[in-house]
Amino acid sequence: MSTTTSPASATSIPPVVARTVTVAGARVHYDTTGTGSPLLLVHGTGSGGAVINWGQTAPRFSGSRTVITPDLSGADRTVDDGAPLTVEALAEQVIAVIEDAGLGPVDLLGFSMGSPVSAAVAALRPDLVKRLVLVAGWTYTEGDEYLRNNFTLWQRLGENDPAAFGRFVTMTGFSRGFLNGIGREGVEALIPNMPPTSGTLRHVGVDRAVDIRELLPRITAPTLVIGCTQDATVPVENSRALAAAIGGSSYAEIDAGHVVFFEREDAFVATVTDFLAARAA
Repeated sequence: MSTTTSPASATSIPPVVARTVTVAGARVHYDTTGTGSPLLLVHGTGSGGAVINWGQTAPRFSGSRTVITPDLSGADRTVDDGAPLTVEALAEQVIAVIEDAGLGPVDLLGFSMGSPVSAAVAALRPDLVKRLVLVAGWTYTEGDEYLRNNFTLWQRLGENDPAAFGRFVTMTGFSRGFLNGIGREGVEALIPNMPPTSGTLRHVGVDRAVDIRELLPRITAPTLVIGCTQDATVPVENSRALAAAIGGSSYAEIDAGHVVFFEREDAFVATVTDFLAARAA
């Protein structure tokens, strides 16, 4: 494990400590910031960018928590052999980060691809997860024709038409009202945020193969599933099914598109904070 520390700015933003941990040959980068009860945020599909890696949202939690943000294989700052990825392999990376950080069991939040990964962590290592939040997630891809075709289109556009890929994931990642609200200049600024790098396409391969149905009954941590009512990437029915498959879980919906923590950050932070506070030991 290696560590570097970024100095705090003139404001009260806590410093960021950058670390790496080696897992099955991958050097997994992760950041920690803030103090207090640990909250680990697992990103969705994408190799980098502020929308993908919690750059805008993590500071909303770090005032009262230690926030941990790993870059899983396929993301910019983690180095590995480039082989195809699985939910289980990414879950092992999250497990290694939790253990390496040495902060005991964490509150674990996964978004999009990070949702099935986080669910797998909670199922496989319940001793490491205090509370679980799954955002815009799903249980399986094969057999859901909308998801299968959506992620297949991501793959083909990413391989053959990168410009169209950026526009399509932006169009389906945010609600129509949000896109119209930020206008053409704002939309054009969002489009480059998730380029179809080789790492991003490895994540899409994970999306296409998700099937965590056998793991879900093993989750014992108090769980909140958050669905997004205008989600065109992972339709809200998938979040409802995910919640129904986890015994005793809580469920909430936010009126937003897929990238809810960017589109409706205040509502997202409040929903997560309220759940964690209500379920605190």
